Amino acid sequence: MTMEFLQPEFMQRALLAAVLVGITAPAVGIYLVQRRQALMGDGIGHVAMTGVGLGFLLSWSPVWMATLVAVVGSVAMELIRAYGKTRGDLALALLFYGGMAGGVLLINLSPTGSNANLSSYLFGSLTTVSREDVTAISILAAFVILVTVGLRRQLFAVSQDEEFARVTGLPVRALNLLVAVTAAVTVTVAMRVVGLLLVSALMVVPVAAAQQLSRSFRTTFVLAVVIGTGTTLTGTVTSYYQDLPPGATIVLLAIAVFVLLTVLATPLARRRARAAEAVASSSAECDMAVPATRRPTDDAAV
Repeated sequence: MTMEFLQPEFMQRALLAAVLVGITAPAVGIYLVQRRQALMGDGIGHVAMTGVGLGFLLSWSPVWMATLVAVVGSVAMELIRAYGKTRGDLALALLFYGGMAGGVLLINLSPTGSNANLSSYLFGSLTTVSREDVTAISILAAFVILVTVGLRRQLFAVSQDEEFARVTGLPVRALNLLVAVTAAVTVTVAMRVVGLLLVSALMVVPVAAAQQLSRSFRTTFVLAVVIGTGTTLTGTVTSYYQDLPPGATIVLLAIAVFVLLTVLATPLARRRARAAEAVASSSAECDMAVPATRRPTDDAAV
């Protein structure tokens, strides 16, 4: 049985891009989930639209221009988050909506822009992934993987507890900015396959699905990447055969995996909870049965 979907060149490029997206999006998303910034990718996607519009207007690579604008926007978001007080939410809203509106306007002003081009960046498109796009995506994905894997201990510490990380001597502000920049790069990596409006889901849903099976950071990280890669590949192939938009197909598959794992994991979680209660109860009974002067903790203290 031949794999027909591997024969067209555009599908080979789309599948390679899908693999890179499936790896990078959850790899960054796990830190955003830990920081309770699950929707940050959505905001960066809005800002990146301005970069896409500038790319069309200046006849430059939309991917690289979107990366530049998204990085600047993500740094601005992080600074607003760190220093913004009562007006922080308003500033972020203006940044998000201004980025989207600016992108739509610039694309329509450009001589090569069109509604078809806009749709491919908003929702993804298999046939529009060019060789130049694959090269750019590969370089950007290598940066994301290097950061998320190479600095996983530091990024995890900052994502869990900024104050503790600061006390231990970690450069918290620099690491926070690095997470924001890496998230911005990931958005531009994913926009050709998933689309700017749906990339945030792929950064969050595989992580949420992995958390149904594991509470360990390392295991969750690996499972999220496996789920992300599996859904992007399956969604890309499905969209080829069924002529469906790849971004929507991939995201719906990821949500389906999340629902399935939630249903399967619920009985297991209940059994674990009952087992933990039983262990705690028996431990408490043992403590009550042992005289205070004979407890190991008292002997150790002496």
